[in-house]
Amino acid sequence: MSIAHDHGGLGPYTVEDLHAREDEGRGLELEDGWLVQLSPNPLHSIAYRRLHELIEAAAAQAGAHVYVDRGGDWEISTTAGIRKPDVIVVPGDIAASWFDGDCPTTIPGQDLLLVVEVVSPRSGSEGRDRFRKPQEYAAMGIPQYWLVDYTPEPVIQVFVLDDNQTGPNGKKVSAYRLDQAAKAGDTLEVEIAADKPFTVRLDPKLLKERPAHLRDH
Repeated sequence: MSIAHDHGGLGPYTVEDLHAREDEGRGLELEDGWLVQLSPNPLHSIAYRRLHELIEAAAAQAGAHVYVDRGGDWEISTTAGIRKPDVIVVPGDIAASWFDGDCPTTIPGQDLLLVVEVVSPRSGSEGRDRFRKPQEYAAMGIPQYWLVDYTPEPVIQVFVLDDNQTGPNGKKVSAYRLDQAAKAGDTLEVEIAADKPFTVRLDPKLLKERPAHLRDH
């Protein structure tokens, strides 16, 4: 079995090093030549799975031709290397091409309609989700980025791409601007651009609500 070259633990690492690991890089991202660890936990997983279900159901109801996936299984190429968002939305024609023998190991970031990151508080990945990844996803031209907190109360922030922001050098750059935010008890309504635009509606409290069979009787 192939083992990743660890370069004496000093890096830098490549995509090939990531994939050559015994675990095939599961739970890791590649950032500027360094392998960085994701920080999931059960509540984090529950939150992104519920979001995936709600987004997928909204797309199906509208008849939108999209593919929705969850859980960091897909690798996304960005300006920094490899990211594994918690939820992605891909145009249907691109996803359909994968079944014709053209399924990529890594999806180009510019092919996505939406990425969602759920924050694991006080983890090494929190700063990347809040500050680094939005810059990378905007640079790839991804129209929407959702940043989700599930504690101390569920909050969803929706960022949309703005191509007319001014960078430090005075030139126009692509960056996200906050379009809306909703906390538990609010109703979030977000339209996702697709071949048939669809609207996702939810109360963020659902992201932390106990399943019925775990509630007190």
